[in-house]
Amino acid sequence: MESFLNSFLQPIVDFANTYIIEIGPRVGGETIAIMVILLLGTGLYLTVRTGFVQIRRLGHGFAVITGRYDDPDDPGDVSHFQALTTALSATVGIGNIAGVAMAIHWGGPGALFWMWVTALLGMATKYSEVTLAQKYRITDEVGTVAGGPMYYIERGLGPAWKPVAIFFALMLGFTAFFTGNAVQANTVSDQMSSTFGIPMGVTGAITAAIVAAVILGGIGRIGKVTAFLAPFMAAIYVTGGLIVILLNIGALPGAVGTVFAEAFNPQAGVAGVGAGVFVVTLMWGVRRGLFSNEAGQGSAPIAHAAAKTDEPVSEGVVALLEPFIDTIVICSITGLVIVMTGMYDQRFPTELTLGGGDITYTAMTEGNRYQGTDAPAEISIVNGRHTTTGVGAALVSWHEASVEPLYSDADRTRLFTGTVFPGRGEAVASDGTTYTSLYGDAVENGAPLTAAAFRAGLAPIGDWGHFIVVFGVLLFGISTAISWSYYGDRCAHYLFGQKAVLPYKAVFVVAHYLGAVLPLAVVWALGDVALAIVIWPNLIALLFLTPVVVEETRSYFERKPYEAMAAKQRAASGD
Repeated sequence: MESFLNSFLQPIVDFANTYIIEIGPRVGGETIAIMVILLLGTGLYLTVRTGFVQIRRLGHGFAVITGRYDDPDDPGDVSHFQALTTALSATVGIGNIAGVAMAIHWGGPGALFWMWVTALLGMATKYSEVTLAQKYRITDEVGTVAGGPMYYIERGLGPAWKPVAIFFALMLGFTAFFTGNAVQANTVSDQMSSTFGIPMGVTGAITAAIVAAVILGGIGRIGKVTAFLAPFMAAIYVTGGLIVILLNIGALPGAVGTVFAEAFNPQAGVAGVGAGVFVVTLMWGVRRGLFSNEAGQGSAPIAHAAAKTDEPVSEGVVALLEPFIDTIVICSITGLVIVMTGMYDQRFPTELTLGGGDITYTAMTEGNRYQGTDAPAEISIVNGRHTTTGVGAALVSWHEASVEPLYSDADRTRLFTGTVFPGRGEAVASDGTTYTSLYGDAVENGAPLTAAAFRAGLAPIGDWGHFIVVFGVLLFGISTAISWSYYGDRCAHYLFGQKAVLPYKAVFVVAHYLGAVLPLAVVWALGDVALAIVIWPNLIALLFLTPVVVEETRSYFERKPYEAMAAKQRAASGD
């Protein structure tokens, strides 16, 4: 099944990368995707038009989530805090652990800087999305609030835009299967397999059952679960990261300096991007930043639309906290831990499963630059080393970084001599022995890289730091999938009505299990493809509806309805 799905999905990924994700102007031989230009450009435009709302109103956002302005009689299904934690449970997830590691693996430490830029501009984007979602939300036939980009596209821009709203709902429902579901399941199962040796299918079945048990209860149960899980898991992960930083405080200035220096002048990346390929660093920082905080994607407005309030801006200021908490705080901790400990370019003894999803093949394109290549019919190895090198020669790689020397035994005492057959997923030694795995020192990527960094950073006080990441991956992955199921079922409801919600949830659970057993590279690539498509209709709608956001912002802060609500609460409490 895994092999069939991989062979079926990979051509789709390749097509989408070529004709959707990688479309854009070329600079220095590399493509700056139009989606990146649109994302950052929209964020900058909204920042200016809203008067830098993410800076000037950040404190008000924190004040609103304390509940001091809450009115239980306001329309909606959940409190400001529950709406925030539901959305945070979807945003604070695998992107904070595995996504940051992948950005640094591919783009070098400088990619973290571009994640910060994405988050800062994304705060204004998310504020605008959620303000509009609140303004144009509806109450459905069963009395549940429904809102999100599909509603503000149709109701805000007019009936002529309904086809665009339908397209958005279709694509976000599709995105939910991968970005918010399969990727989470994949990273959880990968981490459980690498740490405890638990088969990925077993982990997938368990987490799918947990997700099903929660999402069948609807937004009320989802809100209650995430209101506990989101703060709990974030507190544990952030505390662990801060301890690593404090234990290695002497390395902090150098790490920060490296991030800023390599943001504009990157050096040779672990995955072979080569020295000075600025666009690669920019692209990976923005991609993983978007994946992590979801600003501009149109997903979080669906959760925030359910908040109890009759003031759209009051939920908008709550939403702008998400990229700040998710990326500026949590992703920064992950990135700094990885850079401070130096784990991003370290190599570890690794079993190279020749038929697994992490085995790859790279080739030199020019001096000190490598990229993925189609696996050749065979690769000759003598005394552990490739016999053919230079431009165009295929190299056995793990996480896109070539591995030499190669050994035939786990203790790495016998250098391998023979032929690797990528298509067959095996290697045949000169004496005729067939191997399905070889061994060597390889770099890590994704959650295992973050785990290695935490383990090294906390080594002075014990060999247990990696368990923080294991625990975080487990809780983050499950909670993110739970929240994304709600986004998907709201899209299904918009498209087909209440009758479609239960079938959608059933398919969502099946997709969760499949995500757990598919190769990491394919699952993440499908997530990127889905993101690249879904942001277009949402960002275009935001640009057209900017005057509405500006007017709502002006009216709210001139009227200051929150002051009257605070006075009402004080009077009720007798203060």
